Amino acid sequence: MATTPTRLSKPARREQLLDTAVAIVRAQGADGLTLVTLAERAGVSRPIAYDHFGTRPGLLLALHRRLDERHRAAITRALRDAAPGAGEVARVISAAYFACATDMPELNAVSAALKGNPEMEAVQHELTDSYAELMATALLPYSGLAPQALRLRCVGVLGAAEAIAAELNRGRATDGEAVAALADLIVGGLGAGADRDEGPASSSGGGERGAESGETGRSTEIPGHPQVRRRVIPVAVPLQS
Repeated sequence: MATTPTRLSKPARREQLLDTAVAIVRAQGADGLTLVTLAERAGVSRPIAYDHFGTRPGLLLALHRRLDERHRAAITRALRDAAPGAGEVARVISAAYFACATDMPELNAVSAALKGNPEMEAVQHELTDSYAELMATALLPYSGLAPQALRLRCVGVLGAAEAIAAELNRGRATDGEAVAALADLIVGGLGAGADRDEGPASSSGGGERGAESGETGRSTEIPGHPQVRRRVIPVAVPLQS
């Protein structure tokens, strides 16, 4: 039986309800989250829960957005503190991406519960655009590509990241292997003319020198890898449908 709720402003009440929803999913999984269980756990009447979210899918979508905002904020903070260099930026992006699986398992649970929902498909496209923009902005100083070309490669890398995450969830890769694989793909997609180890790409003609010598790949170093240097040849990553 719901108790008399403490009076809060509508935005504050929504935040309280979403905090409660996170706790329910963490303890019981997404199947345990409904508007009724949310109202009971938060100590509010059912009409209050319905007024904020309308339907269970509406609640799940709102929760997904909240969790995703936290994830992007964590990546932004990590990038702000990252040392200069394409390899380090790629490693930070990769590590932050896969940390979501351990730091915010609720996000995966909510995503699975929303699979097939038409509204979720639209949200997913919006989130992909946001993540691609975040990645491209961080990597642009180290790339020889035009901004739009780099952004498109970031979209492809995000598709690859989902596939690697599936391997990780199936126990077919370790955390370290997943982070290293995605970092390699990120660095490999930076394009000709990128000064990947020393800092931001310059306009001194590095890409032209590579073309003149017939090189199709370039040497790069990934922090934390046992290999000191390796050849990385940019590969095309299939885009999400």
